[in-house]
Amino acid sequence: MEQAILSRGVLERPVIDMDYLTGILGRLLEIPSPTGYTDQIVHFCGDEFRRLGIPFELTRRGAIRADLVGRLKSPDRALVAHLDTLGAQVKMLKPNGRLELVPVGTWSARFAEGARCTIFTDRGSYRGTILPLKASGHTFNTEIDTQPVAWTNLELRVDARSEALDDLVALGFNIGDFVAIDPQPEFNPNGFINSRHLDDKAGVAVMFAAAKAIRDSKASLPVDCHLLLTISEEVGSGASSVLHRDVAEMVTIDNGTTAAGQNSREYGVTVAMADSSGPFDYHLTHKLLRLCSDYGIEHQRDVFRYYRCDSAAAIEAGNDIRTALVCFGIDSSHGYERIHASSLCSLAELVALYMQSDVTVERDRVRMGPMGEFPWQPTDPAECPEDPA
Repeated sequence: MEQAILSRGVLERPVIDMDYLTGILGRLLEIPSPTGYTDQIVHFCGDEFRRLGIPFELTRRGAIRADLVGRLKSPDRALVAHLDTLGAQVKMLKPNGRLELVPVGTWSARFAEGARCTIFTDRGSYRGTILPLKASGHTFNTEIDTQPVAWTNLELRVDARSEALDDLVALGFNIGDFVAIDPQPEFNPNGFINSRHLDDKAGVAVMFAAAKAIRDSKASLPVDCHLLLTISEEVGSGASSVLHRDVAEMVTIDNGTTAAGQNSREYGVTVAMADSSGPFDYHLTHKLLRLCSDYGIEHQRDVFRYYRCDSAAAIEAGNDIRTALVCFGIDSSHGYERIHASSLCSLAELVALYMQSDVTVERDRVRMGPMGEFPWQPTDPAECPEDPA
């Protein structure tokens, strides 16, 4: 029985520069990048690819495709993470001199309450604070605790002399102005990292660290590997426009939610078996599990009910590719998030090993063709290979 190829023997164990990984994560977090306002972080990542000596190209809107050259060009592979984060936009200029907001991406107004932020106008930027309409216990007493959680019950207080709608107009505020939420990062000596927007700037940092490990070791790659950075994952379109037809398999790097009812953890790698868009590719997912087992990378599996990633956008755009999702564990996703540096290290190791491994299914170099060596999935217990993963 023909089986999918797992790996080409012993691969070079990557050495991950954790000072580099956490350092670039800190720099990424400093750059505001709500979906729709990502140009600055695209420039930053382009500069970093140049520094690493990795050639890249941009789409019209700024999604990046960088290229690590392998011995063969096809069937090539891709890794993807997203640069865009949650944020908000101005919905209305209010008579009281404050701003009504709508969210960019899906996140609760509960986590917006009290957030410091930057508002980008046509003339420049202002600082401000997102507050509930009833923000003072001295004024509203217990009503501050009974006010429903909703974006319609929030307003943005601008740090400028603004007491009426005309003041906002004079200052240059407009409907549609972008609002970036402060990340408030903390890097603790015990490895815990707390911040907003770790989804998915931590994934971007993992990709850069894995690519640096490959470059530093001068490891040989069997096929071309494309490093994709998308700019609209939080609104669902993500990797729909940055792929080209030669890519046969794509692994998404994103977060795995550690919460009741989930198997993700803040340590090791979480390999997603399915998300809200359906199961990930059987052979590619099991190859990643095998790499974790073969190289002693702590890992677990999970299934997500209310989660979609760049893989879904790529498939829905009509790309005929195998997809998988590998995650760093994150607590309080889309809120004030927490991860552990050891998870980022484990994930970067897996990604670097994957770059060096053989293609998952050799037949995938043919876009459309005869049955040939199309793989099998096990149905009889006697046919199942031993798989400690």
